[in-house]
Amino acid sequence: MTSSNELKTKTESRPVALVTGGRQGIGLAIVTRLAAAGFDIAFTARSSSDKCTEIIAQCETLGARAKYISSDLGDVSSHQTLVEQVVCWGGGLDCLVNNAGVGTLVRGDLLDLTTESFDHVIGVNLRGTLFLSQAVARWMLDNPSDHYRSIISVSSVSALMVSPERADYCMSKAALAMMTKSFALRFAADNIGVFELRPGIIQTGMTEAVSGKYDKRIADGLVPARRWGIPDDIGRALLPFAVGDMAFASGSAIELDGGLSINRL
Repeated sequence: MTSSNELKTKTESRPVALVTGGRQGIGLAIVTRLAAAGFDIAFTARSSSDKCTEIIAQCETLGARAKYISSDLGDVSSHQTLVEQVVCWGGGLDCLVNNAGVGTLVRGDLLDLTTESFDHVIGVNLRGTLFLSQAVARWMLDNPSDHYRSIISVSSVSALMVSPERADYCMSKAALAMMTKSFALRFAADNIGVFELRPGIIQTGMTEAVSGKYDKRIADGLVPARRWGIPDDIGRALLPFAVGDMAFASGSAIELDGGLSINRL
């Protein structure tokens, strides 16, 4: 799916961002924030919908070009093609936002965790994210840019906070923390910033099924800020990392959770 302006020649150089899972929730908030900040945006989802056309139009009203690309993050063999599609369309690739991810297939006792659920979650959240980041980083190293470069992974407070009923999910996010530090060290001298954002309880379609449960727990003080997070809390927080304002903090992780993960007595 393409927009009418995607064949136009750019009048000025604009940074290009790739946002995985950018059709809804946190990903959509990131797409619109980056578009407003001067990025052209390629965003992925596993399947197209009318929503993709609406997002492209919304980005265009913000002065950005946008493109939807069908992609399954768990299919590592498709990553190089995805990078080539973005570069061919956008003319470069300056910011990768690893936002796409999946939850555990079935919540339950850790002793009942299945290899099917573990492989599914790790295959997308860790394996897919790792090797897409690798493909993007290789391209960045081979193709200098006038723009700041960054790789930003939207992880979770579950990188630190344990939920035994979805241990595979927590493990995948904890591993992303080490991936971030590893990539940050590897690319520090190349001025490619690598960061991790850890959202807490965010009001999205993924949390809608448990909203009643968390409404009560938040009201009872689970989240010190006494509110749900919203996708734009993440979108706004990401911008300094994407544009280079936080370049010297490469390797850092930030909790975006209203105080949820702060140790308390």
